[in-house]
Amino acid sequence: MITCKSTVEMTSNTSSSSSLVRIAAAQMTSINDLTTNFNTCSRLVKEAVEAGAKLICFPENFSFVGAKDGESLSIAEPLNGPIMQKYCSLARESNIWLSLGGFQEKGPDDAHLCNTHVLVDDTGNIRSTYRKIHMFDVDVPGGMVYKESSFTIEGKDIVAVDSPVGRLGVTVCYDLRFPELYQQLRFQHQAQVLLVPAAFTKITGEAHWEILLRARAIETQCYVVASAQAGKHNDKRESYGDTLIIDPWGKVISRLPGAY
Repeated sequence: MITCKSTVEMTSNTSSSSSLVRIAAAQMTSINDLTTNFNTCSRLVKEAVEAGAKLICFPENFSFVGAKDGESLSIAEPLNGPIMQKYCSLARESNIWLSLGGFQEKGPDDAHLCNTHVLVDDTGNIRSTYRKIHMFDVDVPGGMVYKESSFTIEGKDIVAVDSPVGRLGVTVCYDLRFPELYQQLRFQHQAQVLLVPAAFTKITGEAHWEILLRARAIETQCYVVASAQAGKHNDKRESYGDTLIIDPWGKVISRLPGAY
């Protein structure tokens, strides 16, 4: 299992004077075992705290990646359920903010869930939730056919929230291909840091991952933090990796390669 983190200092303008704050971005290969994934996240949180980070960002599907159809639906829970509450306790005990992108939140019926990006503050309270707006419905050339909308309810609301590292614009994975969302986060909701937790496929990641992230940074003049799943989760699914932190000039200032 690939598990690692990258930390970088960024300029925060949350007060009358600018200051440097440290943020961590995690990369992992989640599997269909909630306990194993939580233990991995706990270790990465400890490393981030030791490095002085105020926020650690985890990739989409950090807590669970199903190995067969229907598994994600079977483990989906409400935000006040035991899975998310363990992560809230982790944030509180570690005194750090968590960006938990792509949580399988239970939907309105047993056939649907929400792909939810949850921000938890350092007291263990959920500060905001963003439900993924753009569904990954694609036929990957030379790869698999994905239809996220068949089991996921799309979100409606654009979300930005203040944090110790600046005002965060909250998104998930496939949202990256829709620049108008990021324009609204920056110019209507005053986001300073854009979060893009993801589980890009190997094929689409090689083609588009970095260039799209750098474009979003340049056109909005925001930092972009893109935590990624990496490697083979099971016999059917492989993620691209290449976790990146990008500055408003479009320069990659920290990177975790996809392969080791």
